[in-house]
Amino acid sequence: MSDRTATVTRDTLETQITVSVNLDGTGKASFDTGISFLEHMLDQVARHGLIDLEIKANGDRHIDDHHTVEDIGITLGQAIAQALGDKKGIVRYGHAYVPLDEALSRVVIDFSGRPGIEYRVDYPSARIGQFDVDLFHEFFQGFVNHASVTLHIDNLFGRNSHHIAETIFKAFGRALRVSVSRDERMGGVIPSTKGSL
Repeated sequence: MSDRTATVTRDTLETQITVSVNLDGTGKASFDTGISFLEHMLDQVARHGLIDLEIKANGDRHIDDHHTVEDIGITLGQAIAQALGDKKGIVRYGHAYVPLDEALSRVVIDFSGRPGIEYRVDYPSARIGQFDVDLFHEFFQGFVNHASVTLHIDNLFGRNSHHIAETIFKAFGRALRVSVSRDERMGGVIPSTKGSL
C-alpha cells in the first residue's frame, strides 16, 4: 500500500507556510498560524476527515489575515494533490451533511482535475470573534485552485455564525475523507472514463 503523505512549503513576500498531510491518518492535528478560529476549523477537517494535518504559517498579519488564510488554503490544496498522486483507485466523489444545533450545511467534492467552487453561505455576522468570515471563501478558493477539485458548499440553515462555519468545516472534512478513500473495487484504476483526472 503506497504512502499517501506530502509536505509542501510556500514562501512568498507575504507568507511562509508549511503543510504536512497524511491522507490515511487518524485525525491528529498540529497548528501554529496565529489565527485561532481558523485553527479551530482546521482541527475539524483533520478530525472528521481522519487525515493527519500539520500547518505552520507566518504571514503579514500586521496588515490583516487575508494573505495568510488564502495561502494556507493554497498550500493545503497542493499538499493533498501531491499526496493523492495520480488518483488511481480513489472514490473521487464525496459529500456530507452536518448539523450543529440550528445550523445545517452540505459539502460536495469531486477530485475532477477541474477547479471550480460554488459557495452559498450567508453569515449573520461579519466576524466570529476577531475572524473575518469573508476569508473562508478565500481559503476554499485557494484550496480548490490548487487541489484541482470541484467543490460545492451550501449552508442550508443557521442563525449563529460560529455554528454555520463549524458545520461547513466538519462537512468538508467528512466529504474529503470519502472522496480520497481507496475503493478496492476500482482495482487501482483512475475513476474516470477519460482515463485521467
